[in-house]
Amino acid sequence: RTDSLIHTMACRIKPEIETPCVNICRMDAENHYCIGCFRTLEEIKNWSQMTDAERTAVMAQLESRTGV
Repeated sequence: RTDSLIHTMACRIKPEIETPCVNICRMDAENHYCIGCFRTLEEIKNWSQMTDAERTAVMAQLESRTGV
C-alpha cells in the first residue's frame, strides 16, 4: 500500500524545468549574456521565481543567443 501511495504522489509531482546553468558564470560585456548559459543577469536573478511558461520562453531564446 505504501509503494502504491508513493507512486501516486510521484506521478502528481510536476518536474521543474532545469536551469541551463553550467557553472561558468561570467557576463559578456558586449552582449550582456552569461558566457556559460546565455541568460541575461535579470533572467538569472529571476529564474527561481519564474513560472514554467516564463522559463520555457527563456529556454527557447538561448539557442539563438549562442551565436552572438
